[in-house]
Amino acid sequence: MKVVKWLLAIVLTLVVGITVYLTMFFDLNHFKPQIVDAVKKQTGRDLVITDDLSWSVFPSLGIKLGGISLSNPENFTPASMLDVNEAVANVALMPLLSQKIEVDLLTLDGLTLNLVTQKNGKTSFDGLSAEGASGEANAAAEIPATNQNSDAQAIALQTLDIGGIELTNTNINLIDMASNTTQTFSLKSFTLGQFSLGQFADFAYEFSATLPDMSVASSGQGQLKVDQALTHITIKDFTMSHSAQGDSLPNKSVSAEMTTQIVMALDAKTIELQLTKLSAMDIAATGDIKVNYANSIPKIAMTLDVGDIDVDALFPKQEAPVENSTNNTETVPSTEPDLTALNTIDLSVKMTAKSIKVSNMLTQNWQLTMAVNKGVLTLSSLTADLYEGKLALSAKLDGRKSVPTYQFDKKLTGVNIRPLLMDAAEIDLLSGQASLEVKGSGASLIPDNLKKNLDAAGKFDVSDGSLYGVNIPQMIRSAQQKLKGDLSADSKEELKTDFTSLTGSFTMKDAVVTNPDLAMAAPLIRLKGKGTANIASEALDYTLTTSVVGSLSGQGDAVDESLKGVDIPLTIKGTFQKPKFGIDTKALLEGQFKDEADKAKEKLKEGLFKKLGI
Repeated sequence: MKVVKWLLAIVLTLVVGITVYLTMFFDLNHFKPQIVDAVKKQTGRDLVITDDLSWSVFPSLGIKLGGISLSNPENFTPASMLDVNEAVANVALMPLLSQKIEVDLLTLDGLTLNLVTQKNGKTSFDGLSAEGASGEANAAAEIPATNQNSDAQAIALQTLDIGGIELTNTNINLIDMASNTTQTFSLKSFTLGQFSLGQFADFAYEFSATLPDMSVASSGQGQLKVDQALTHITIKDFTMSHSAQGDSLPNKSVSAEMTTQIVMALDAKTIELQLTKLSAMDIAATGDIKVNYANSIPKIAMTLDVGDIDVDALFPKQEAPVENSTNNTETVPSTEPDLTALNTIDLSVKMTAKSIKVSNMLTQNWQLTMAVNKGVLTLSSLTADLYEGKLALSAKLDGRKSVPTYQFDKKLTGVNIRPLLMDAAEIDLLSGQASLEVKGSGASLIPDNLKKNLDAAGKFDVSDGSLYGVNIPQMIRSAQQKLKGDLSADSKEELKTDFTSLTGSFTMKDAVVTNPDLAMAAPLIRLKGKGTANIASEALDYTLTTSVVGSLSGQGDAVDESLKGVDIPLTIKGTFQKPKFGIDTKALLEGQFKDEADKAKEKLKEGLFKKLGI
């Protein structure tokens, strides 16, 4: 026991002796001029330490720094690049003798970093490159490798224990003189609790940023663990709350809450993020993200499961432009979007969504597989439920050239076409179960050029539907009655033509859809013909031939089959919104005359046969 007491007394005396020596006889301020001169020599910058460097001895040995300032290059504004109000580090002394670091508390308050980019391209970092320290670099290179390795082994950590870290009032200002913009990032606070290698430690932060077009605020908390080898970092139960305000944002304000689990492997250069909760703008999602940053372009793989997304609700409704005939304003020429960023992305995405509403059009049960690599976006597969039917789409966008090119293959099957047209384009023209196949390609993403440069071909089939805005049997019947002299002939029947099938094929070029083989089968008529639809002007131009195959008599009228077998030209003009249906009455009249002539011939023939006794 006496030996132990003596050993403890010796250790205590040694600690007290070292502490007394350091605090009373080892003045840190003697090194201030040497530090300032070294910084000036290596960087050409002025380092100012206004407060005295001091020791802190309770509850542990530490150094306190204050009033630190490092200048920007000459003629920069602001003149200071770095300012620190106060920094304190307290380290346990005895563990250092066993290659163990125990930091009781590390605090940093009032750090301000002003990073300036001038109009000529010079930045605050000029002069701080490795060239400024070339002498030291060369000297280090002359040290034998064996010595470097032995030093590395000597400083290998057995443990790293930190009582806590507190960062407060940290500001980073990014100043761009060319664009006359300033972005400010403020870390109001960051705290890390009791930390040891291999153990989880609590942390929390509060952050804000002021950007040219918006302001951002964020706060969060979680638990952090670093393994003994300092190669793996795990963050669990990381909850964050974000908010942003700005005119460029949907409804000028966005808020989001997120909970994630993160694993970083520094040796393999990978990051895995599990998104256990995401709530933003009435959107809920879960998923995972994997990043491999071993190559110059990080490889990112995302899997997302999203709930209901109403894209229309995210953006304010556009007000109709006020027409003013006195002002003939010129439109600004459109330019191609800059897609060069696609060259810096290696991304694959698999996404499912419960429903997505865009431009008032609702789709459900999304299954999407997409990739971006070397400037090309490839939509391998997109399937969704669409108005009681199915949508299947694949597409590719090549952004490697100044004018992007694209191609697509789209199929619709069993779609209820009337509500789809109403929601997508406010067109009430057609109903029925529709199927569509179309393949196309084009160049340019400028809206006008999208229509002009698109080349496509396809076919359609609509069954058990109706054509709205016209009642073709009634229209023919009314024209027939007026030709017989009944000018008051009119009908209050619904303007709708029912059909059992409507089929055709089409091609699209120079913004014009050409349909050469439109065919419609209805209970009373058969219709066939051809026409065009201009998607730029929305103009319709169809010439059709209608054949009567049944009685056109209205309810309660006598059966009139005088038009059976007569071909009646029918036209469709106007626009998608307001189609105009017309009938060629001259052809109708000629058809009647032909029919009457045929009947007269039959009567003459019958009379002749009777006279001849045949």
